[in-house]
Amino acid sequence: MKAAFAVWNDRIAPVFDVAGHIHLVEIEDGKVVRETSEVLSDDLPSRRALRLAELGAGTLVCGAISRPLHELVAGYGIKVVPFVAGDLREVLGAWLAGSLDGEAFAMPGCFGRGRRRFRGAAGGKQEEFLMNEGGRGGMGRGRGCGQGGGRGQGRGRGGPRAGLGGGPAAAGPGGLCVCPQCGFRQPHERGAPCAERACPRCGAAMARN
Repeated sequence: MKAAFAVWNDRIAPVFDVAGHIHLVEIEDGKVVRETSEVLSDDLPSRRALRLAELGAGTLVCGAISRPLHELVAGYGIKVVPFVAGDLREVLGAWLAGSLDGEAFAMPGCFGRGRRRFRGAAGGKQEEFLMNEGGRGGMGRGRGCGQGGGRGQGRGRGGPRAGLGGGPAAAGPGGLCVCPQCGFRQPHERGAPCAERACPRCGAAMARN
């Protein structure tokens, strides 16, 4: 099997929609037998999804990912493991060991609002993404992790406030997009969820304030 890890400066890229490279690993008997770096030169979502399929990837491990791109990738039968953050080597090791579901590898603001279970390569089964139905809003399908949830996608009981997902239940058209890493702020643009935007300073996924 093959797994693709969206990367930026040897770390998991904060937003897959604009990531320039993926680290492709081939697994046999729970061990890495081959690793290559591949370029994602086209920002068009359909081309990105097709590129993963052409490379034979069965799993995509990434940070934030927009819902349309998530659905395109999943349409090729590729398992999407979103909202992951951290050093590439550490994430790869955790994925192989089936221990990628801890807070250490969750994007800021995502841990506890959705529950991920990863059997990893050593477990003989592919990853499985589970919704935490008892959480506050859950995660929309690839949209982002927030307290409000998407329309029918997040199963939680979020109220009128929204989190990073920026779905229909999100806060109004005003507000700010804030980087949880370096504190950079910029005005929120209506129709452009903060979680789908990369911080111009450090590249981390932005969050709605």
